[in-house]
Amino acid sequence: MNPDLQIARAHQPQDIRTVGERVGLQETELYAYGPHIAKITPEAQVRAAAQSPGRLILVTAMTPTPAGEGKTTTTIGLGDGLCKLGKKAMICVREPSLGPSFGMKGGAAGGGYSQVIPMETINLHFTGDLHAVASAHNLLASMIDNHVHHGNSLGIDTRRITFRRTVDLNDRALRACVVATGGVGDGFARTDGFDITAASEVMAILCMARDVADLQARLGRIVIGLTRDREPVTAKQLRADGAMTVLLRDALMPNLVQTLAHNPAFVHGGPFANIAHGCNTIMATRTALGLADYVVTEAGFGADLGAEKFFDIKCRLAGLRPSAVVLVATIRALKMHGGVAKNDLGKENVPALKEGLSNLMRHYENLTKFGVPAVVGINHFTGDSDDEVQTLIQACKDQKIEVFMNTHWADGGAGLLPMAERVVALADADEGTFKPLYPDDMPLLKKIETIAQTLYRAEGVDVAPAAVRDAELFESLGHQNMPVCIAKTQYSFSSDPNLKGAPTGHRLEVRRLRLSAGAGFVVALCGDIMTMPGLPKVPAAESITLNEQGLIEGLF
Repeated sequence: MNPDLQIARAHQPQDIRTVGERVGLQETELYAYGPHIAKITPEAQVRAAAQSPGRLILVTAMTPTPAGEGKTTTTIGLGDGLCKLGKKAMICVREPSLGPSFGMKGGAAGGGYSQVIPMETINLHFTGDLHAVASAHNLLASMIDNHVHHGNSLGIDTRRITFRRTVDLNDRALRACVVATGGVGDGFARTDGFDITAASEVMAILCMARDVADLQARLGRIVIGLTRDREPVTAKQLRADGAMTVLLRDALMPNLVQTLAHNPAFVHGGPFANIAHGCNTIMATRTALGLADYVVTEAGFGADLGAEKFFDIKCRLAGLRPSAVVLVATIRALKMHGGVAKNDLGKENVPALKEGLSNLMRHYENLTKFGVPAVVGINHFTGDSDDEVQTLIQACKDQKIEVFMNTHWADGGAGLLPMAERVVALADADEGTFKPLYPDDMPLLKKIETIAQTLYRAEGVDVAPAAVRDAELFESLGHQNMPVCIAKTQYSFSSDPNLKGAPTGHRLEVRRLRLSAGAGFVVALCGDIMTMPGLPKVPAAESITLNEQGLIEGLF
């Protein structure tokens, strides 16, 4: 049995009402989904929003590798560590998607003694939020084709419908398809395609909405396509926004669960960070900030993706001001960036570690550009040699970077207390001068170029003619002031997944832009990135089953 799952099953969760009491939530403010999961009522959210907000702490990471970095594990461990110090703290993380769970990654609820539970439920259907997102999204898709079928009074140009369908699974066969091929009664045939739910605009809207009214307004602003005169057509014009809001009403309420140490955690919203904005919901974050003195959240994949989008999209649009950042790394991952194969990571290799350190240093330098104080947290493995550990610590000291060796996988919150104490000191000092990377009024393509040259160290940006036309159209429609959401490989600073470490001199390839008017940003598709992932040759789904006791096996 997977050790993470074994550890989780050995812990008995507390009643969710008891967990909620730790941050002042009353029983009447919880909608229980069984004894160990609850949603937070709108009344509780309003009450929390009226309180003075706590300190917001971001956990991000170096460029990911197949060796794993442990960002979610660190987020949960840090939250537990803060509570162990006697602080009133909460955790805010994203909901796992079924795509990675049945694809190549497995579960996403932390690991070891730094987990949120019940992890099997969280990694599967949970409270149904992702299904609600897919249903609301596909309702709009069906109403588009229905409108065209019944006369098309809005004059939608079926060649210029940009709103695709969605499903929360990896299925490469659905990336491009043709719909309505059955005959006259099935509507007008046209090309279409599917995105994974985590990359859908409706998911992004759920994560960016401040309340139900804002949710409906954002859904109404979704641009589904154009008329023949190149005028935008919105979901509100199709009168779909009301029904979509109904489907998402309960999904908008944050989900409360607990860590293995029985500390409160919100798990809410699930956008990927390589093809979406990679942050949990504003609703959960704001509610947590009103309930706790310290809120630990994460942003997906490496800091070039998740952290940049956290700062430039979520914090900008939500008016949030982070107080501190933890940059997670592992010696194993650093050695991979230094050229070591995954199967050889158990062998000491100080030269490869030194070579891979360029990746960590690049991320740290990038974080300083946002004006938020940062520390490095090393997710320590038992196979890390003493020479490797000392080499890493000395390299950070030489660059005046505070670094902490953490053992939270094995020891829970007790395994990173020194880092937790330092994070509290940084957050309480509140000396950060947070600022986004670029101003609102910068042209869209210039924003992309700024991110590419400043954070990725690209020589420049190669923008395909279609993407140039996209930018011109979106700006003509009044969307120039939106932030940009870079969709690219998570495995490199570049748009080429094979360029490891800290490459320079490369060029970022931008092939198309997508408008997410309801979410409030523009997505830039770079390199070969796909918004519908495919399954690997041997998907995790092949190993997932129920055992004779009716328990799930193979999910982790």
